[in-house]
Amino acid sequence: MKKDIVIAGVGGQGILSIATTIGAAAIEMGLFLKQSEVHGMSQRGGDVMSNMRISAQEIYSDLIPFGKADIIISVEPMESLRYLPYLSKNGWLITNSIPYNNIPNYPPIETILSEIKKLPNHVLVDADNIAKELGSEKSANIVILGAASPYLDIPFEILISAINKIFKNKGQNVIDLNVKALEAGRKHALSH
Repeated sequence: MKKDIVIAGVGGQGILSIATTIGAAAIEMGLFLKQSEVHGMSQRGGDVMSNMRISAQEIYSDLIPFGKADIIISVEPMESLRYLPYLSKNGWLITNSIPYNNIPNYPPIETILSEIKKLPNHVLVDADNIAKELGSEKSANIVILGAASPYLDIPFEILISAINKIFKNKGQNVIDLNVKALEAGRKHALSH
């Protein structure tokens, strides 16, 4: 098993929570893990990106070369396009369909979605609306993780276990909301 994953979005969207959840699941499976993060502008709503490499064999670098990512997981659609050069020709792009308009010249969302739809392997999910319907707008990132879960080669119950560990200090209600978000994202991906 080997997965090279790029996780992208905008500061404050929970990119690092996605990375932490995947990392905790990989460790629970006894896999090797390397991770690199770029989040210098995260407090200002700037772009945030994490390289995550998971393997059954030892990993020597935490950086993913262009054209080698198996998956791009993005909580913001324009940010997903920023990292397309990393995606392998058979890789999957899983992204939120709702923009985070934090710049005055944000391109028309129709143009961005049109570019995403040109990819042979993509999942577009309205994570913001799904999270809102679940009663927790902050869990849109976990909805996206759920949508990516069929492509991670990590058993779903191990992702749920990781959520339980990561959010245990925030209480059972927060754990339950995040598990529901994970399940809703997975259901969306499997039905589309």
